[in-house]
Amino acid sequence: MGGPARVTVGQATAVVLTRNRRAEVLRTVARLCERPDPPAAVIVVDNASTDDTAAAIRTTFPDVVLVRLARNEGAAGRNAGIRLAATPYVALCDDDTWWADGSLAAAAAVLDAHPRLAVVTARVLVGPEAREDPACAPMATSPLPADPAVPGRPILGFLAGASMVRVDAFLATGGFERRLFLGGEEQLVALDLASSGWTMAYVPHLAVHHHPSPARDARARRRLLVRNAIWCAMLRRRWPGALGTTLRVVAEAWPDRERRRGLLDAVGGLPWTLRERRPVSPAVERAVRLVERAARRSAA
Repeated sequence: MGGPARVTVGQATAVVLTRNRRAEVLRTVARLCERPDPPAAVIVVDNASTDDTAAAIRTTFPDVVLVRLARNEGAAGRNAGIRLAATPYVALCDDDTWWADGSLAAAAAVLDAHPRLAVVTARVLVGPEAREDPACAPMATSPLPADPAVPGRPILGFLAGASMVRVDAFLATGGFERRLFLGGEEQLVALDLASSGWTMAYVPHLAVHHHPSPARDARARRRLLVRNAIWCAMLRRRWPGALGTTLRVVAEAWPDRERRRGLLDAVGGLPWTLRERRPVSPAVERAVRLVERAARRSAA
């Protein structure tokens, strides 16, 4: 007898973002294509790689849609792949993350069943031992009030490498902001979704595997996280929240040299953040403060 029939997840496309991680992206695409419930399509967005990633994808996976960007767009590179999707939902993947068997179909079903829901984030299982990523705990204990229209735990943010998004809601926000590049880029999208009446949820029965690539620049990421936290606060928070967040970020970043560089970068970008500032509603601001207070209590 043959094996079980493969069922394509007709509602969801997988969009994989990569740059100079040839081996990792080949592994991730193989995992997506060989699963018992493959996505309707796989789109790989190559952020101007210089390591023959594009040629390897074309040779190994000729049915995969490849988007080659002329320059490294950071997280905003995902926008190009999402715009090409012919399905209502997109499963976001980094080149070192892939969805567990059954989770793509389950995530699409959750979005089908909850029309106000824009994003579902899965539990992240790290490495061969599948240990839970520490980022899952704050989502699992989110202080936001339970909502019968939202499955799992309501959240006010998401993990871009482990989430499925409703395409029309995501694109209506304008997508990931190119100037943020990488590091906390989800926050601006999340605030814009919440401001438009959309909800987001952490659904722990969904799972994404993450085998972290050794090709990463931890120092640059620390710098970008500081800069982007201030920029997002200035772009969307109401003034008391924007100033309070900025002061906390400054205090936390000051002891670390690389993070202090992020503060200088943030100052350089203040003109455009103030020019494009669109504060969230009082209700969304209250929700953000609730999440911040919970995070501070957990860190204490």
